[in-house]
Amino acid sequence: MERAFSGLKIALGLVCCLALFIVSIGTAGAWEPTKPVEFIIPAGTGGGADVMARFISPIIEKYKLSPKPFIVINKSGGAGAEGMLYVKGKNKDPHVIIITLDNLFTTPAATGVPFNWKDLTPISRLALDYFVLWVNAESPYKTAKEYLDAAKKEPGKFIMGGTGTAQEDQIITVMMEQAFGVKFSYVPFKGGGDVAVELVGKHINSSVNNPAEAVSHWKAGRLRPLAVIDHERINLPDWKGIPTMKEATGNDLSYLMLRGIFAAPGITKEQQDFYVNVMKKVTETPEWKKYISDMGLKAAFLSGPEYVKWLEDKEKMTKDLMTKGGLLKK
Repeated sequence: MERAFSGLKIALGLVCCLALFIVSIGTAGAWEPTKPVEFIIPAGTGGGADVMARFISPIIEKYKLSPKPFIVINKSGGAGAEGMLYVKGKNKDPHVIIITLDNLFTTPAATGVPFNWKDLTPISRLALDYFVLWVNAESPYKTAKEYLDAAKKEPGKFIMGGTGTAQEDQIITVMMEQAFGVKFSYVPFKGGGDVAVELVGKHINSSVNNPAEAVSHWKAGRLRPLAVIDHERINLPDWKGIPTMKEATGNDLSYLMLRGIFAAPGITKEQQDFYVNVMKKVTETPEWKKYISDMGLKAAFLSGPEYVKWLEDKEKMTKDLMTKGGLLKK
């Protein structure tokens, strides 16, 4: 009996060892960073991409989603080209990622810089960002129609501030000019945070900042939102009272911007999967869900082939809009 029991213990021990061996085999290929990850922002401080990256980094640390920290670095030169070319040049380096916005498409198209999003490794789309027509809270304009009617009467007098030249802010400005028969004087700034400050200081008359770029000034009573530039209202508690452009003016304008993640070119599938998994877990945290609501973002996580297909479609649409607006490099 004792011998049988001893044999059973040996058998159980062998089974446990085998199970541990199988588990170790299954996890042996799982890659993790071995040094801090450079988290590149191809835009200035205070803008939507900067705010998001600086929110994501401590979430990764809080939930121990990576054994190494994500270090946020701004490389905004050349409307983001500096950051894009930097990551492009980090071939096979798995410790460099970049948060992207629509300058991923607009900057190469407008400047001819030798870069295309296909030069990088797609990780995931985190969210889509809205644009809102903003004026200073002390301006006399209470509705988008009032503001656009005033601008139409005095072509070139009203200044629209935006992030960069031939970027999404200017694309939307051109869309508005064509839709409403107005003419703005467009003035580019380094980042969305700078644009909001200029509007607060009344150095410009309006902006089409993302919600995150202007929300603090709105809450403080310094800026006034006139219309959401989308087919639908922002269906979030703080934002749902803002009318769409169609509701406010009768003209249906829509433009949603990418908030996504890419890695350096040439990394392995295991390295790509690590970042996909990290970003998916970030978007499942309660902090992220509150952030989406507070900042007026549209939750829209996407990865894999579906993300690539979306990027292809977005690139085509962006180039079409830039062509119509005369913003492509000739």
